[in-house]
Amino acid sequence: MRIVQLANFYSPTSGGLRTVVDTLGRGYAALGHERILVVPGRRAARRRTDAGLVITVPGVPVGGGYRVMPRSRAVLKLLDTLAEVRSPMSVEVSDKTTLLAAGEWARARGVGTVLFSHERLDRWIEARVPRLWRRGSAVFEPAVRSWNRGLATKFDTVVVTSGYAEREFAGLAVALRRVPLGVDLATLRPLARGGPPGPARLVYAGRLSLEKNPAAVVGAVRVLAGLDVRVRLDVYGDGPALASLRRAARDLPVSFHGHVSDRRTLASALSRADVAFAPSVAETFGLSILEAMACGTPVVTSTTGGAPELLAPGAGVATPATPEGLAAGVLEILSWPPVARRAAARQRAEEFPWSATITAMLDLHATPTH
Repeated sequence: MRIVQLANFYSPTSGGLRTVVDTLGRGYAALGHERILVVPGRRAARRRTDAGLVITVPGVPVGGGYRVMPRSRAVLKLLDTLAEVRSPMSVEVSDKTTLLAAGEWARARGVGTVLFSHERLDRWIEARVPRLWRRGSAVFEPAVRSWNRGLATKFDTVVVTSGYAEREFAGLAVALRRVPLGVDLATLRPLARGGPPGPARLVYAGRLSLEKNPAAVVGAVRVLAGLDVRVRLDVYGDGPALASLRRAARDLPVSFHGHVSDRRTLASALSRADVAFAPSVAETFGLSILEAMACGTPVVTSTTGGAPELLAPGAGVATPATPEGLAAGVLEILSWPPVARRAAARQRAEEFPWSATITAMLDLHATPTH
């Protein structure tokens, strides 16, 4: 089978979306399917990889290092070309904005489609323009609901990753399938820890942007410092909030390491920590939570979003995503026996192998509902 993956907001520094798209693509290819990935970039290009053909379509910058493919004509023309090969084909779209026309194209030709809903549109808008959302929620909420209702006319299946994500479509005639994401349990694993006792080591690994709420993490360090709790925070990631975070952390034990693309380096960083932060208030799943737990590091998450669904006793806590709430979560986790909390975190992560996600997605590609 030929599986064409279309993804906007895909860049070298993308976080969860790129990890999901790439891991699924490698899994499809490893199981003998032809995988073709179409993403936006500066200029048109094609390159062969071990996981299949990657086609870059010129995209428009939309901030934060991201681009989108705005002209549906170019994408649809590309799909016409790809469809000339007479073999079973399925289209997987990781976008709910400019790539929806791909669903209409596929439906008109009897090609199966899967829409991967990586985010909730209502919470996505609210996180980026909170004041505008508060003023116009009476307008935005019906508009988002109408937009989601329209997805049912364009795609065979909409994939969500959690109960929280599924609730966005409650009451709508949409063919939903819940498929939890996975984690690389071989690369991301507990590593030996050494060295003399010192401050509790905290870690945040993710995009430094408003919707991810990293400012609350720096604020939590300040709260802990005010309580005379010795901690050290390592931040791995990049994004538009970096400058303001540096200013806020100027007098605190916080180190900024930038974006980390090497997974083994990330595993080492996560494994060294005593507690990891995942403070986003609207995460539909929380891939960074699984990655930390796979390394044996328990997590403090927000009480909202899909993150609490990933926790298990002893593997982390969900708290209000405020500096005070996150600091209280850190203190609770540090009160647990270290060996027990690390074992509980790893055990929970082992319930989410990528192989299960890949199998579930291939089932959807093989059995379109139209």
